[in-house]
Amino acid sequence: MKQERFEREHRELWTGFEESVGALSRARGLSRLAPDERERLCANFDARYRQICQHLALSRARRYSLELQHRLNQLALEGHRHLYAARSPILRDIAYFLVAGFAQAFRRRWRFMAVSGLLFFGTGIGIALAIAADPDLVYSMVSAEDVIQYEEMYATDRDVLGRERESESDFAMFGYYIYNNVSIGFRTYAGGLLFGLGTLFYVLFNGLYIGAVAGHLTTSGLGEPFWSFVSGHSALELTAIVIFGGVGLTLGASAISPGKKRRWRALRDTARDTLPLVYGGTVMLFLAAFVEAYWSSTTWPPPAFKYGVGIAFWCLHGAYFGLAGRRR
Repeated sequence: MKQERFEREHRELWTGFEESVGALSRARGLSRLAPDERERLCANFDARYRQICQHLALSRARRYSLELQHRLNQLALEGHRHLYAARSPILRDIAYFLVAGFAQAFRRRWRFMAVSGLLFFGTGIGIALAIAADPDLVYSMVSAEDVIQYEEMYATDRDVLGRERESESDFAMFGYYIYNNVSIGFRTYAGGLLFGLGTLFYVLFNGLYIGAVAGHLTTSGLGEPFWSFVSGHSALELTAIVIFGGVGLTLGASAISPGKKRRWRALRDTARDTLPLVYGGTVMLFLAAFVEAYWSSTTWPPPAFKYGVGIAFWCLHGAYFGLAGRRR
């Protein structure tokens, strides 16, 4: 293609991109622009930048004039500077993620989240009801030694709930809860690499185990200390497990049906796309560990008050994941 035709076909793109980078340079930051102007200047900016880079490579390969090559090179440099150097403040990005981005990512994968939640809560409620009808069924899921230990941890004469009597300080328990929570979450997530089978195992196992312990303690007359202990952090911890289960099932689905991509590439792309859910779920597990160590184990608030806090947390979770980020 001759240079004259090449310039004629792409002059409009180059001129528009020059105007965009010029306006961005004069503004010295996106935050100083009006929302409409910012939207107009940044529309398809990355796509136009890639086209400029392609045109620069073509102009060099075809040995077009140095003047044209210089113009395209300047456009590519300016585009690179604005695309990769002009980042929004990290704290603002984190705040947006916590306020809206996490919930948006959750809703985009709502089908997998729903399947994970049904498996997790369905098996837990099912085994709890079965143990209420046949108390000895608990020993099919929990060893006799662990049953005795749980009964001691939630005895009515305890000053601190949910711990063994020789347990360390609140801070030490905070570290233990972080390790325990995060290990459960990431095992559930990583199990998705085995075509989702590992995730299914951990979701079902945790649902059955938690449901068995809850059903046994409730039928044994220890329901009040147990439920007052778990009510505060249950929304954070259980929802996070469901999220990691949903992400693991997403990975499993991409491994089973990669489409036109190679399986490893489909897994890589899915893992990258679901990173916001992994980040958010990890934050929830850390918060759950904090609440569990410093609030849930205390006995001074009356159980009714702790139940109210737990119900409020569940309501906030529902409102957040259902409504946050629906409007920019």
